[in-house]
Formats: sequence, structure tokens, C-alpha cells
Amino acid sequence: MILRDASEADLPAIVAIYNSIIPGRMVTADLTPVTVDSRRTWFAAHQVRERPLWVLEDPAGTIAAWASFDTFYPRAAYDGTAMLAIYVAETHRRQGHGRRLLDAAISRGPALGLHTLLGYIFGHNAPSLALFDSHGFSRWGYLPRVAVLDGVARDLIIVGRRLTP
Repeated sequence: MILRDASEADLPAIVAIYNSIIPGRMVTADLTPVTVDSRRTWFAAHQVRERPLWVLEDPAGTIAAWASFDTFYPRAAYDGTAMLAIYVAETHRRQGHGRRLLDAAISRGPALGLHTLLGYIFGHNAPSLALFDSHGFSRWGYLPRVAVLDGVARDLIIVGRRLTP
């Protein structure tokens, strides 16, 4: 597996992975698929060292998973904090790819100028909560019933981890 910065040529695969996750109502609050064109501005925002977009590519050249570092809050005092999102293609799940991306984010985060990583995870997404918990993230916030997915109110858990003292 090769971990690298995403290129614009990767955007269709990134969008396909994202869209494949929407129907499960476990990972994202988007309710309808997004388009490659609608994600171009988002992609451009991740072409800076401090907020990268990474892809994990398998030996065949297929994008197996991706991770993005998003701005937590647009004020200078929060520049060292980023929200981490990890998405794994259905065909590549349960192979440790999410763990690989999370390990890389933790180890490389300080070189990106980050001292803190956050994850926003639905309360019913036990696998993601367990993954972040296994990597030393703690539950820092609980927002009850803030999302409605197909008529069901869902909680949002904010997990966090300091990368540097």
C-alpha cells in the first residue's frame, strides 16, 4: 500500500468512496451523493501542507481509502487543530486501512503543524468510535440528537487527541 498526497486525478475515486458510504447512514451527514464538480473547491482547499488530503493506493493502483484534515474553526488560535476524516472503499474494508491512515495522521500530524486531532463520529458508529479509541482518542464532546438521518435523530460524538504536549 502506498500512502500519498491526493492528486486531482484521484478526485473521482475519492468521490466514489464517499458516495458509497452515504446510504449506510453511519459515517456522513450528507444524505445524497455529491459530484466531482461539487468537490473541486474542497479538493483545492486540501492542496496546502497544513490540511492535506491523502490517498491509500493498493498495488494495482486502486484508491483503497482516503483521509482529509479539515479546519476545526477558522480562527488563528485554532490553526494547530484539525478534524480528521477517514473513508475506506467497501472492497477494502476490514483490512487495516483505516488504522494505517489514523497511524499516519498521528505520527505525521506534528510535521503538519498540528498539535490536536479531532474526529466527529456518529454515536451509532461503533466501529469508528472503537478505532479512534484504540489510538488514544478520548471523548471530548457529546451532541445529542443533532443530526436526523431518515427520520432518526442521531448523536454526534467528538473525539480528540493531543499530538504534542
